[in-house]
Amino acid sequence: MRENLYILLVMLLTVPIAGELKFHPFQDDFRISFGTTAFFFLLLWLRPSFMAGLLTGATVVLFRIMLDWMSKDLFDFVLSFHMHLPAFFFYATFAGLFSLFRVNRFHHLPLWVGLLGTAAEIGANLVELSFRSPSWENVLHLSVIGPITAIALIRSFFVLSFFNIIQLRQANWMEKQQRSRNERMLMLISNLYEESIHLKKTLQQVEDITRACYDLYRNMKEQGADVWRDRYSKQALSIAGQVHEVKKDNQRIYAGLSKLISDQNERDYMPMGELVSIIVRAHEKYARLLEKSIRFQTDVTAPYLACHIYTTLSLINNLVANAVEAIQDKGTVTISASLSESRQWIQFSVEDDGPGIQVKDKQLLFMPGFTTKYDVSGKPSTGIGLCYVKEVIDNLQGQIEISEERDAEGTRFIIRLPIASLVQKG
Repeated sequence: MRENLYILLVMLLTVPIAGELKFHPFQDDFRISFGTTAFFFLLLWLRPSFMAGLLTGATVVLFRIMLDWMSKDLFDFVLSFHMHLPAFFFYATFAGLFSLFRVNRFHHLPLWVGLLGTAAEIGANLVELSFRSPSWENVLHLSVIGPITAIALIRSFFVLSFFNIIQLRQANWMEKQQRSRNERMLMLISNLYEESIHLKKTLQQVEDITRACYDLYRNMKEQGADVWRDRYSKQALSIAGQVHEVKKDNQRIYAGLSKLISDQNERDYMPMGELVSIIVRAHEKYARLLEKSIRFQTDVTAPYLACHIYTTLSLINNLVANAVEAIQDKGTVTISASLSESRQWIQFSVEDDGPGIQVKDKQLLFMPGFTTKYDVSGKPSTGIGLCYVKEVIDNLQGQIEISEERDAEGTRFIIRLPIASLVQKG
């Protein structure tokens, strides 16, 4: 509603002014102007259109009367009103025919819109001429209808071309926005996938703690002294109960996450080239957030290979994020993906030219909680990223290794996965 009001206001302001850019094809008061062009263009955006035609026609008449009053020394209101009144019927008829033909329902058929717009303008011009001419015989003549038809046809398709260009740009912008939203959603679900792995592991740990607490309680009841039975056995049972409640809550959360991310359908797969592009765009933003100048290079030998979205993003995102964080101020991150000659394995590599990893740390990198990263306040990172990557790769029966040149800076992580565990089955 508000958008229609804005368009109507623009129409009431622009059409009268554009109508003064004119010429007179029949050497009388009848004019061909840019006002009709602006009116037709704005009608394509406006629904409904008939009332807009009435208001525009009235505004045009008042505007032209005001110009006569300002420009003529001897102003005759009745004469000026009589001379400009036919313009009202032009805009009213144009909008009436436009609404009757329901032109705005055919935006997907440009040729049809152009022809209907031409017909509406021809009809409106004939109505205006009938008010200016003493008889219909002077109006319904080939020398009159011919030029009107030619001008209406040219103007209608000119307006339509301009309108379609704007619509195309708008569609491209909307597609870009939708693609950006889809990418953010993919990254979100990828992160949920990662969290579900940790949650599943936590569930097992909670189950073990619950069992251990209950065994402790039972042993204390059976073998402990009275003081143990009265004091500590109840405490052990209370701990077991609390841990059991945590386990139940985690199970409900895990069930919801699993349902969200485990449905195997075509929407869960995407060509490898597009996945790598999403990763690059996301980490370009991350690098800017960290105020680093990082260039990303890609080398994907099978860009159309459909890979599981969330597994791929979860694994590669962790490694690329680590590479971005490892680089001090500026550098290069290279992401590669290729198939083995036997087409049984798919290999990913993420390489950076950062300071590299200490040799003594390599054996500890995949251990839970181990980290070499600290924030500005000195607090360590959680150290679960590479641990998670290693666990997922092990579950997929793959391999991960670190390749590092002794005499060069930088680190390269290499992942090899069975293609059957990652690629859509065709």
